[in-house]
Amino acid sequence: MKKIILSFLLFSSALSFSQKLEIIPLGIYGGGDESNLSSYLIGVENSNSYLALDAGTIHSGINKAIAEKTFNVDNSTVLKEYIKGYFISHAHLDHLSGLIINSPEDSSKPIYALPFVIDIFKNNYFTNASWSNFANEGEKPIIGKYKYTRVKPSQSFSIENTSLSAEVFELSHVNPQLSSAILVKNNDEYVLYFGDTGADRVEKTTKLNYIWEYISPLIINKNLKTILIEVSFPNSQAENKLYGHLTPKLLNEELGNLAAYVGADKLKDLNIIVTHLKPSGTAIETIKKELADNNLYQVNFIFPIQGQKVNLKQ
Repeated sequence: MKKIILSFLLFSSALSFSQKLEIIPLGIYGGGDESNLSSYLIGVENSNSYLALDAGTIHSGINKAIAEKTFNVDNSTVLKEYIKGYFISHAHLDHLSGLIINSPEDSSKPIYALPFVIDIFKNNYFTNASWSNFANEGEKPIIGKYKYTRVKPSQSFSIENTSLSAEVFELSHVNPQLSSAILVKNNDEYVLYFGDTGADRVEKTTKLNYIWEYISPLIINKNLKTILIEVSFPNSQAENKLYGHLTPKLLNEELGNLAAYVGADKLKDLNIIVTHLKPSGTAIETIKKELADNNLYQVNFIFPIQGQKVNLKQ
């Protein structure tokens, strides 16, 4: 009997450890289409427990995922039961409007963010003048559905009701304005998600360089499964009109800075999910071509499709 119990425990442990991180895009654009704005669910496969990485689009994205057969339950179940919390990288509307619009129908859960983001929620969004206060602090009456959870840069914290933990890093988004990135962990697997960010050289900061150095051991040891990072404009966009965003050229520049820590060979086949493309004219097609034609480090560029689970090379 003891052998049977031990075998079962070892099997259960191995099954849990083998579960992989999965990513489901609810919104992929950086403006121009309110039904498809930045939001990605991250969780462990077969767990139905997700953290939303930003929340520009929620309801429409869930409907798209249902249509794509990514989910086989109704919209309300995904919203109320599957999404366990939100990480909001910064307080621009294309990264949080879905959370606000869906708040009356949502269930109680935490909002994880750096303090500057929480302050904007309290002072600008969850107020009686603009909506209602669905959070647990701020202007009365307090509905208290969402729990503001302030996180500190580079300090690990647990994601409630999931097996995930995370760390958050500051980004520069039109210096001195801030955005943030989050490094999500499950067992020995990691995913790095960037909110909006400019390049260090353009922003005149070292915030990206800090992250590249920080994650370099994860790349060397092949623990980092993917990076989600924005490319908002094609290379033709003037650097003084980027407004805290990246182009294919600038992403390559930053990958070069990362390669200085890990070696260019370690970047080969690294999964890079390209986010926050702005659907203006032929801009997206141009961005894709510019990335493909100048893939200096032979990374695996992935262009997510709303509602479809991202297929990562392992």
